Amino acid sequence: MGAKRRGAAAAAAGSKRGRREARAELCAALGDAALRGRAAAAWGGGEPLRHEAAAVEPGPFPHGLIPGFLAAPGFAEALRDELLGLSFTGRRNDLLSLRQSRELAASPEPRLAALRHALCEEFRAWLSAVTLIELDQTIDISCAKYEYTDVLLCHDDELEGRRIAFILYLVPPWEKSDGGTLDLYSTDEHFQPQQIVKSLVPSWNTLVFFEVSPVSFHQVSEVLSEEKCRLSVSGWFHGPSIVRPTRHVEAPLPRSPHIPYDHEILYEWINLIYLDMDSQAQIQEEFEERSEILLKDFLKKEKYQLLCKALENKDIQWSSRGPANKRLYETAEEDSLPNVLKKFLQFLRSEALFLLLSNFTGLKLHFLAPSVEDEDAGEGTATDTAQYSSPEPEQEEAVHQADSHPQQPDQPEDIPEARDGETQNGSGTPTCAGELRRWAHGHYTLVHDSQATEFALDLLFFCGCEGRLGSRIWWLYFLHR
Repeated sequence: MGAKRRGAAAAAAGSKRGRREARAELCAALGDAALRGRAAAAWGGGEPLRHEAAAVEPGPFPHGLIPGFLAAPGFAEALRDELLGLSFTGRRNDLLSLRQSRELAASPEPRLAALRHALCEEFRAWLSAVTLIELDQTIDISCAKYEYTDVLLCHDDELEGRRIAFILYLVPPWEKSDGGTLDLYSTDEHFQPQQIVKSLVPSWNTLVFFEVSPVSFHQVSEVLSEEKCRLSVSGWFHGPSIVRPTRHVEAPLPRSPHIPYDHEILYEWINLIYLDMDSQAQIQEEFEERSEILLKDFLKKEKYQLLCKALENKDIQWSSRGPANKRLYETAEEDSLPNVLKKFLQFLRSEALFLLLSNFTGLKLHFLAPSVEDEDAGEGTATDTAQYSSPEPEQEEAVHQADSHPQQPDQPEDIPEARDGETQNGSGTPTCAGELRRWAHGHYTLVHDSQATEFALDLLFFCGCEGRLGSRIWWLYFLHR
């Protein structure tokens, strides 16, 4: 019995020693009072500090690097192995693609718990002394794995109470060519991200930290290595919230009413099957059920081939469209387009197409399109596009007045303001906005359309996709309201 007790006591003592051994010792530089003072002076004065044990940089927003953050190499390696044993969940949306652990604030894993304790106590005190931000004991912490093609697009990390972000890299030998860099953006006078001005390559046992602010725009670039895993522990220290500037409202794309072209323009461009009334009724039925539809071979083959050839024209002037926290692609200057592309844009803005789209969708995008009241009265759901004529000016004005309601007081960002005759419930004079976009590897657009109009129709027409994966794709985008 005594032997059993001694054995149990020995096991308990060994367990306690194991817990004592799971202690995260941070690099000696954090205990150097003189270096801490220099870091604080650099941070507060907007000056760089470049020291082998710690670095502080003022631009494009305040950030710092601490190589060899964990003093014991064996601890860092054991921590990495412990993290890789966690359960990860794939996350994928328009902003990111990665695998992430659960929130680790209360995780029982011994080395992770030791790291969390060191961050909350020793490192938090050092950060507060350097940044002069009173950080509280609230800390968010999780682990992320970025593998081949994973990415986290441009964002600023701003959320109530977040003050300092940190990332501890536990990666194999890493090169810039492997991707996965932490890219920092400059900003304009509206606090909008402009361009990448600095890229930090992940490095083993290096901790990066930066102040979360209205200008702290950054991204994790796409991982290009098929063999390496970009493993990191990251999170945020919390403190008093700061005043945020008024959100900038972008200038909208120009909007215009339809151009008065009759049905002949449809016969010039469109595959005749889509002009058949029975086909239009079938399309409308499917659209009303799914709120979307794909119309294959929409244009006549010869017209489509002309468009594809014209898009290769070297005289087209392209410019990059941002800001990067919402989108990144190229858009064409309409004045520089070849004649066939200009005519195609006129077709997309034509009165005849507005009416045809009404027939396809059941949306009232033309004065001749049946309204909900008409449908309730049994008057049908489609109008013969070959039989209509444009209204006389007096008639059109009467239609506008009959359908008018007070305008929306506010329009969300990136959406054109309501024009005269356009109404809160989407009635009035339908208008459209659009642009010719060019897409290549690395281009994207995020979901951010919060328009309050009751209905709108997105029309997308793709060119250059056949057998050209990874090359340029042209995308005509029009918004009909």
